Amino acid sequence: MGGGGGGAPHEIPDWRIYKAEGIPELDRLQKRLGALGLKDPWIRNEAWKYMEATGGNVSWTRSAMKYMFRGFGLAAAAMVLTIAYDKATNKGGNDHGHH
Repeated sequence: MGGGGGGAPHEIPDWRIYKAEGIPELDRLQKRLGALGLKDPWIRNEAWKYMEATGGNVSWTRSAMKYMFRGFGLAAAAMVLTIAYDKATNKGGNDHGHH
């Protein structure tokens, strides 16, 4: 049916390669939870988000994208509110009465 190699389409990585220790974001989370007397037993499940597919550290491109778009949601919401305010108060320059 058109398949070439025959094996599994991908390998599932061993769950033991994911460690929360040594990942700054997860270390900070553990410290904040510890200050409240809490511990997240499932934090290891978040480690994959900070690792490349090969099990290494976060790539520079992912890190750059994370910081480039930080605050993008707030900026988009502020833009929508500004446009809505301009339309509601007719400050958008659509009044063609006086030149």
